Amino acid sequence: MELSLLNLLLVLLAAWAGGAIAQRIGYPAVLGELVIGIVLGPAMLGLLGDHSWVNEWLGMEGGYVALNVLAQLGVLLLMLYIGMEIDPKELGKASWGGFLAAIGGFATPFVMGWGVVYLFRASLPEGVNPHLAGIFVGIAVGVTSLATKSRILYDLKILDTRIAHVMMAGALIADTLSLLIFAGVIGFAEQSSVELMGIVRVAAKAVLFFGSATLVGLYLLPLLFKLVKRAGIQHRGIYFTLMLLIALAFGEAAHLAGLHAVLGTFVAGLFLREGMLEPKVNRELEELVRDVSVGFLAPIFFVMAGFEVSLEVFKTDLWLFLAIMAVAFVGKIVGTALFYLPTRNGWREGVVLGAGMNGRGAVEIILAGIALKMGLISKEIFSILVFMAIITTASVPMFLKWGVDWLKRLNLLVRSAAKRNSVLIVGATPTARALARLLAAAQPVWLIDSNQGRVDAAKAEGLNAVAGNALDTEALSQANAPSAALGLTMTTNAEINALSARNLRDVFMVPRLGVLVLGPGRRADEDALRHLQASELFGKAVVMADWDHWFDKDAVDIQRIPAPGATPAEILAALNTGPVLPLALEREVDGRKLTLPFTGDCEVREGDTLVLARAREDAQLASDRFDGLVRECTVLDVDEPLDREAFFARAAEALAEGMPETPEDISRALHDRESMSSTILTPGLAVPHIMLEGEKRFELLVVRDRKGVMLADDAEPVHALFVLAGSQDERNFHLKALSAIAQIWQSSEFESCWRAAKGAEELRRLLIDAPRQRIK
Repeated sequence: MELSLLNLLLVLLAAWAGGAIAQRIGYPAVLGELVIGIVLGPAMLGLLGDHSWVNEWLGMEGGYVALNVLAQLGVLLLMLYIGMEIDPKELGKASWGGFLAAIGGFATPFVMGWGVVYLFRASLPEGVNPHLAGIFVGIAVGVTSLATKSRILYDLKILDTRIAHVMMAGALIADTLSLLIFAGVIGFAEQSSVELMGIVRVAAKAVLFFGSATLVGLYLLPLLFKLVKRAGIQHRGIYFTLMLLIALAFGEAAHLAGLHAVLGTFVAGLFLREGMLEPKVNRELEELVRDVSVGFLAPIFFVMAGFEVSLEVFKTDLWLFLAIMAVAFVGKIVGTALFYLPTRNGWREGVVLGAGMNGRGAVEIILAGIALKMGLISKEIFSILVFMAIITTASVPMFLKWGVDWLKRLNLLVRSAAKRNSVLIVGATPTARALARLLAAAQPVWLIDSNQGRVDAAKAEGLNAVAGNALDTEALSQANAPSAALGLTMTTNAEINALSARNLRDVFMVPRLGVLVLGPGRRADEDALRHLQASELFGKAVVMADWDHWFDKDAVDIQRIPAPGATPAEILAALNTGPVLPLALEREVDGRKLTLPFTGDCEVREGDTLVLARAREDAQLASDRFDGLVRECTVLDVDEPLDREAFFARAAEALAEGMPETPEDISRALHDRESMSSTILTPGLAVPHIMLEGEKRFELLVVRDRKGVMLADDAEPVHALFVLAGSQDERNFHLKALSAIAQIWQSSEFESCWRAAKGAEELRRLLIDAPRQRIK
């Protein structure tokens, strides 16, 4: 079984092309991968596949056997990722309407799907059990794909509506329900006969698997990761390998229990969620699993699934195809609408929900592929299910748009304004607090920041503030995220801004997001903002360090002027003079004053008032780039003696936050630089420094160790350490930073003040207020 690299290359190219085209027109990549597999595979052009003319011409017949192994591995990892994306707690929080929509949208097409197959049982190939085939068809037509929902809801601007909340909850429940039924059926599928003892044996093995998996997931896995963390293991690759081993072990356990391995990896994903690891590491691993599965291995499976499709079904089984298509559409829409009636939200809303939940996706194709491989369904039924997935998914945007417009015309589109009426700001810096004070005049505003000093300052100004990590869902819940209609992420860390915005969107379904793009000289990453479904806060990149300093020094004038333009771009062009920050737009609506944050895509209406901040000239001269670094950097206040190795390990861990380099790489670089020559500039002061890859990168870490760091055996302990990390093109600023540090330290009273300072924020303030020559 030799792997043909040429076949792998061709399949990946086909998957990339098909997925890119599908996403370009607003559909999930899996749809394009299936279609390209059908077009280039045996069903149509015959360019790809075991018996393609390309393989025969090159004499490589059978070269797809090894690819099938990669495809199956891709399916296992994809189910691991799907499990990681589903929060079991969210199932318990699902609304009554979401539960009813899920049950109706699954049970009705499931029963109808089974009935259709049983009616057409005479046309099934010999050896195919009509009951089992009907069950798998029922599961396939009952599934609701989550792949396209959030993007379509965003594009239609209905994320803050009742139907959006019900639809997402319903899709989550329906997908989970389909996998549970699949787990209950798969064990019986291999039974040659149905007898009482056989049923008991299969059920006992399934219960044993799920019970054991739950115990391992709830108790052993957290203990395992705690031991790994205590061992000081930080490398992402080790965590990723451990995660794969756990997933494959769960998959093998499911296989031994008579279930399919995909159920095992799915269950593993449910437990390998946030809480096991630090939020940053967990997000990185989740994205790595997604990239390896969705971006590399799973597309091989979906393209090769297209190879199994036969167009002959339109000749030999046309009526069965039409019947299953009718069941998929009618069963899903009518079933959802009927079961939704007890909510008293109206049958029209139920019909629109059914139309929006009518798409299928990866889960359906995976389960159908397993059923085909096990001989539970025929190739014709598999082909029908693939075409059903393509057609129903393609119909969702069109039907949902028609349905939403229909509800709007009848004034029946209910927005969740009563529940979502607040603003949540991630970050409580002086600039964030200034914006919060403006917005608080019109609606409740909450801030969340990990810095207790900033939280205390916000509370002192009369604002609602919570101390906590914005990547922690519990902390966000305490900051009123479930009722937020608008989320603004404006910390001084770009990665935290992006990850917290994603958290607000994916976990709390906050309908509108604004993300701060940090300057200077940086343009908004439009793809990243589009992926986050967010707007660019303030409409431009902002040097937060400067504005935080100016607001903190009360060196900012707040001005209100008529909006100098009809669009955000026109307003920014008109304000292109000096340090000016457009904060918000104020308008009167039905006698009520609204205050809206200024973003790159905000709606500007005639009569709007623009609220802007303008820094005074005398304040602008009192700060430079080094001051900005000090305001944004991490300051460590240590009260224990450290040797060189311990200090470098701690410094590397602090610097690695928000950087692509690992703590191990940074620690090694610091050690190598110190081994070349000592970085101690003068007794008590050291400036360890390293070179970073890339461009326009410069990081600062400030450390005060009361007991001292022993950087060299023959030197005195160092109490002040400024760790510099910059790219090659920042060498000039590196020298300026060294000059600034030297000037600060030369002050006769600085060292005594440094040792006496109380806490990290007082150390930071001491550095900013230190007299020295500022260079703009």
